[in-house]
Amino acid sequence: MTNTTPRLLDEQLCFAFYSASKKFNHFYQDALKPFHLTYPQYITMLALWETSPMTVRELGSHLNLDSGTLTPLLKRLEKQGWITRTRSEQYERQVNVNLTDYALEERDNVYARVNDCIDLMKMTGVDYDHLLNQIHEVMDELDQIRQKDLIKEA
Repeated sequence: MTNTTPRLLDEQLCFAFYSASKKFNHFYQDALKPFHLTYPQYITMLALWETSPMTVRELGSHLNLDSGTLTPLLKRLEKQGWITRTRSEQYERQVNVNLTDYALEERDNVYARVNDCIDLMKMTGVDYDHLLNQIHEVMDELDQIRQKDLIKEA
């Protein structure tokens, strides 16, 4: 038996991130209901509102989603009138994703609705920015650890 003291579940950083993620998904589900968007669809739209058009590959890389997850999501967005998907004339295997006029018209309405909901959390801009920076630091640290482990395995 070792002298290691286990961290309890509620003391685990991974569980805090997991729980917060689930709560945010439910929070966004309610906020996005008027637009018939899911959270994964919303982050896809955010990426496209920032940079459009994008290839499916670029979009998947940006969102950390594989094509098996992204393709059905894009099909639903297209069916709902948010995006169009067109095959590249130059590269047959490349599919470009573009915003529709509807998506451009609804962008500010979606932003306003989500921002109103975020305001309910009563975080100041400084608190919000500080928390976001801390989360990015954790993600960067995890990426560095993963890279070190990959190097050791090689």
